Amino acid sequence: MEEDEPIEASLERQPSNYNPLRRFVLAKGDEKSYKQQYADMYFLRLAKLKPVVEKIADDAWNDFEIAGEKVRQVERVLDVRQGELCWVVGTVFMDMPLKPNILDDIAKDHWISAPPARQKFISPSGQDQTMLEDESGRLRLTGAFLQHVMLVTGCIVAVMGTENANGDFEVIDVKVPDLPRQPQRWERDNGASNDQPGGGQIAFVSGLGISGDEGDTLSMDLLMEYLLGEAGGESDQAEACRISRVVIAGNSITEGTPLALREEEKKSSKKYGYDSSAYNPAPTAHLDGFLATLLPSIPITLIPGDRDPANASMPQQPIHPAMFPHSRAYATKPGSIEPGWLDSSTNPWEGDIEGWRVMGNGGQPIDDIFRYVEGDDRLGMMEALLRWRCGAPTAPDTLWCYPFQDRDPFIIEETPHVYFVGNQPRFETTVIEGPAGQIVRLISLPKFKETGEIVLLDTDTLDVEVMQFRVHDED
Repeated sequence: MEEDEPIEASLERQPSNYNPLRRFVLAKGDEKSYKQQYADMYFLRLAKLKPVVEKIADDAWNDFEIAGEKVRQVERVLDVRQGELCWVVGTVFMDMPLKPNILDDIAKDHWISAPPARQKFISPSGQDQTMLEDESGRLRLTGAFLQHVMLVTGCIVAVMGTENANGDFEVIDVKVPDLPRQPQRWERDNGASNDQPGGGQIAFVSGLGISGDEGDTLSMDLLMEYLLGEAGGESDQAEACRISRVVIAGNSITEGTPLALREEEKKSSKKYGYDSSAYNPAPTAHLDGFLATLLPSIPITLIPGDRDPANASMPQQPIHPAMFPHSRAYATKPGSIEPGWLDSSTNPWEGDIEGWRVMGNGGQPIDDIFRYVEGDDRLGMMEALLRWRCGAPTAPDTLWCYPFQDRDPFIIEETPHVYFVGNQPRFETTVIEGPAGQIVRLISLPKFKETGEIVLLDTDTLDVEVMQFRVHDED
């Protein structure tokens, strides 16, 4: 080898600037109680968002007239008078006979087998009713205009119209809180933009669905090799080095097959109806190995989903580090403010990545909204959720959640630059705009287990691209 022959330069991973908000972390131990009522959440939500909706409605309807009659605001839904043109603010409640009922849950003890969960709550016989309620009472909404507006239980809206002879409120227009203020990039990072190189990417993936079976390994190995820069040629490795962080958005594991038991084990008594000998640790062990392989090279944000080993109610708390004996060395240290390279976080999640405000969840809020509305426009549901300023409007009605008493953390205080939702039927993306020039990138993440797709977000332009990892079966 000649002395002047060039030596190949080593590739370095793009650094990650990461600043989570921790808005959804619950109190520990005795400070966390489930004894309180859920009604306080609706009152808190209405008290917080009512002034916002009132201002928007007043600006829009201030000079509105019909046949010489000028519209006026009434403070409570029970103050509406028949034949009077008015508008009022309240909380939407969808009275749907096919929604889950607590009495049905009690009756499950007498069922031979429980009926399958409904995909939609919509009644085919047209028995569904839309209500508007506040602390004074409830008002039934009607009118053709409602067919063109997406509404679900828990969203705060202003409605304009008149009460008819049947006591129903004929709606002619609806206003929502719309997008709140959007922070500037690097607003929380004290001008860190001056020290950050450009050209980075964030990798989003959801629905890994690791079951511990051998069928998982091929596509997972391809993904792991790509993220580590071990796959493809030099150009592929250079592209992989641009990825500064991986965000795993829910359902990292799937329900594993219970271990086979011997006859004498089957006859043994179960404690509290649970048989620990049938527990299959393979899914969690494989996920731990996957994370431990990636973490020396790239930081990871791990968001739980409805199939992961975390609490079922929203907000889901971080998956405990004890589940990851090999990768927990990279986790956030107890009591530390600085996040570790493995940030096992809450669902929903919100924070700043590369200066951009990013918000997302494992899919449960959008999946629950899907049950209330016609069609399957997931991006439309995501946009509506942001414009309602509520990250989980159907909680606590049909989406389990913690009974908050003094705050509703699901209220969206600031508009994110990026809003992602995991475990959706397919990849979709769009950009929406707010009334004050807010720009939001919406990303619907598909299930990796079914599609082999991950989404790469450019941290300079917020453009997205899809990378697919597929194993072709040999004939």
